[in-house]
Amino acid sequence: MTGVQVAGLYKSFGTVKVLKDVALQAEPGEFVALVGPSGCGKSTLLRCIAGLEAIDQGSIAIGGRDVTWADPKERDAAMVFQNYALYPHMTVAQNMGFSLRLRGGKPEEIAAGVLEAATILGLDTLLDRYPRQLSGGQRQRVAMGRAIVRKPSVFLFDEPLSNLDAALRVQMRAEIRALHRRLGVTSIYVTHDQIEAMTMADRIVVMRGGVVEQAGRPLDLYDRPKNVFVATFIGSPAMNLIDAGVEAAFVLADGQRMALPRQPFALPARVRLGLRPEHLTIAPSPTAGAIAAEVVTCETTGATSYLSVKVAGAAVTVTAQTRLTLEEGQKVWLTIPPDQVHVFDAATGQRIDL
Repeated sequence: MTGVQVAGLYKSFGTVKVLKDVALQAEPGEFVALVGPSGCGKSTLLRCIAGLEAIDQGSIAIGGRDVTWADPKERDAAMVFQNYALYPHMTVAQNMGFSLRLRGGKPEEIAAGVLEAATILGLDTLLDRYPRQLSGGQRQRVAMGRAIVRKPSVFLFDEPLSNLDAALRVQMRAEIRALHRRLGVTSIYVTHDQIEAMTMADRIVVMRGGVVEQAGRPLDLYDRPKNVFVATFIGSPAMNLIDAGVEAAFVLADGQRMALPRQPFALPARVRLGLRPEHLTIAPSPTAGAIAAEVVTCETTGATSYLSVKVAGAAVTVTAQTRLTLEEGQKVWLTIPPDQVHVFDAATGQRIDL
């Protein structure tokens, strides 16, 4: 199997610096997701790996071979795009086998490769259809099949599910993950949807402003975010943030106090407390260590309730695995285990380990 290594990569468009000293390591057979907000540089990084964009500085290696300045066809990487990019006048079989025909493959070899990929993707009964006769999910499968028949060393996915509806996205991400397990080919997957990244990837790379903020296993990023940006980007609903001062306890803006998880050796005078919605517990009456909150909205979706409250002027979301019927303006109390409180420096946004 083949890995991918990117080191010290810089890329600019005119005077705009899009990628800044980016490093990326995808181990052989690993599924790596690149996530971040629009404009963070994740798709540009993928295109640089594919050879579709020339870099300004740095190096790219695939399978230990330096491909920094190699043509795309010499990189042994197959790319799946957001918009499918299928030829409307070609059948499914012709679309899937097109790259092999360009390489001068024999008709019988092309037919065998197309049938093998179509069988893997459940397209073997649709080979004579045209793209206009297919659903969105089927078209995306054809695009993946076109990549599979090449038997590349690396798959590069550029937001392949963003044109699909919500239910189909859930189905397709499960299929892509199953396909990865079956083929064992190194995959780099760009998405703006952190749920996709959390459920599909072996490792996540979080980007912002052309810089890698943090890379690691999904639950490592969830449990120990490096800074406020990663903390609020990874997780749905997002992590709550509350400003606090530090004395013998955390002091909120309205004077309420939260106990320190343990006696720290040193803390800045101002911090931001990070509270995951599922770690908060609601009590109808005051209890030891609880903080007062005012209900803003209460949404019940069956087995789960999402509660929006105000705490010391800050908006806080609570996820409860039960049905709640709370009224706007009602007073409740929130408790959270001290060891589930994340602490960030208010000035720098960086995580503080207590």
